[in-house]
Amino acid sequence: MNNEKNEVLQGELKRSLKARHIQMIAIGGAIGTGLFLASGYTIHTAGPGGALLAYGIMGVMVYFLMTSLGEMATFMPVSGSFQTYCNKFVDPALGFAVGWLYWLNWALTLSVELVAAEIIMRFWFPDVPGWIWVIAFTAILYLLNAISVKGYGETEFWFAGIKVVAIILFIILGVLMILGFLGGHEAYGVANFMNGNAFPNGAWAVVMVMFSAAFSFAGTETVGMAAGESENPEKNIPKAINTVFWRILIFYLGAIFVIGCIIPWQTASIDVSPFTVVFQNSGIPGFSTFAATIMNIVVLTSVLSAANSGLYVGSRMLWAMAREGEAPPILGTVSKNKVPFAALTFTIAFGLLALTTSVWAESTVYVALVSAVGVSTLVGWLGISISHIRFRKWYLLKGLRLNDLKYKALLFPVGPVISIVLCAVVLVGQAFDKVAALSLVYGVPLFLILFFYYKLKHKTRLVNLEEVDVENLRFRSGELESS
Repeated sequence: MNNEKNEVLQGELKRSLKARHIQMIAIGGAIGTGLFLASGYTIHTAGPGGALLAYGIMGVMVYFLMTSLGEMATFMPVSGSFQTYCNKFVDPALGFAVGWLYWLNWALTLSVELVAAEIIMRFWFPDVPGWIWVIAFTAILYLLNAISVKGYGETEFWFAGIKVVAIILFIILGVLMILGFLGGHEAYGVANFMNGNAFPNGAWAVVMVMFSAAFSFAGTETVGMAAGESENPEKNIPKAINTVFWRILIFYLGAIFVIGCIIPWQTASIDVSPFTVVFQNSGIPGFSTFAATIMNIVVLTSVLSAANSGLYVGSRMLWAMAREGEAPPILGTVSKNKVPFAALTFTIAFGLLALTTSVWAESTVYVALVSAVGVSTLVGWLGISISHIRFRKWYLLKGLRLNDLKYKALLFPVGPVISIVLCAVVLVGQAFDKVAALSLVYGVPLFLILFFYYKLKHKTRLVNLEEVDVENLRFRSGELESS
């Protein structure tokens, strides 16, 4: 199928993201401030061994999620991603609830990250009003995304690249300190893991920090949406999933191991980035002095990357829902450059509206909104797993051969079942954390309201897989192809 036909099938979005864009979008989506800042919290709560175990378990879950998403995204590469899969293979009410909750999450993420960027800029320019930075960063990100999808792809490529370089440098310096080649004193070794310090607060503490580990991986699913604008989704998406995931896991586990060896769990916290502490203790002349500046640059890059992703993912989700009649039709239009301009504008406008709300009613409206969408990632992940089980059932029901899939998830159906179970474990862990519990208090009712509103209004039901209209699916099977 040629590129022009792909664009028609995809509703006029242009397929111009290259393989390097897709891979860095996946890396950038998974590596955020959670690693640079929240890793201290997980080690303090569960100990270095507990943090490693929590991140490792969540890494397994994310791997299965990515393979499930990869199988569907290479077969049906659409910008609506798992929201569309929920619509087609599970229940349109689930797709509606997942889509709007996920869009709201990214719109608010955009707002939160702009505030974070403004705070970071005070480090260098304390006398400049914060609103100037908010407007400046908003304008830059908006223009880059409005020009073409390549604007987003290139920006995210370099943002993610800076994060990757910082993590690699951190791990190398950390290993040298652990072995005693840097730091100005004896080797750190693995003493912090000995004498019961690996799991100082027991197994339950590991469960409690799983939600923090899980949300550190939040954003990996954005590669599914990028599939809708990939030049060659059948080749690029499997490559991104097979190679990027392992790099992400190595980055996370490597960084947690280094932090756990160098910083005792009793003193690890979220007040100061563990990365800054390690850089300061490296003993390299001049380098440790500028550790705070270096980390501010990296964290600024990270928050701008998250804001950039929020704008991209939010606009594509909104555009896809409009195409399926679940959002106002105007949001389903595209510009001459094949960009969903209306959805892009609405998303960034809502993000800025949330920003003003945080000023006027910080303790009520904004906190409630942020908490409410905290479960959106888990809901999206559950949607991916459930949709994959239904998709595979539909695929076999149509008499198609598994060997014809361009990408086939391993260990089906064990993989998606494990993902569903672990998502449930994370939700349980959230309930026992005072801050994270707010996400359940506000988020679960919001999801149920969206779900039952659409279900009762449109009288939807569980999709009869025999009635799924394959002509409306943009699938990429070797045997069948939509005309």
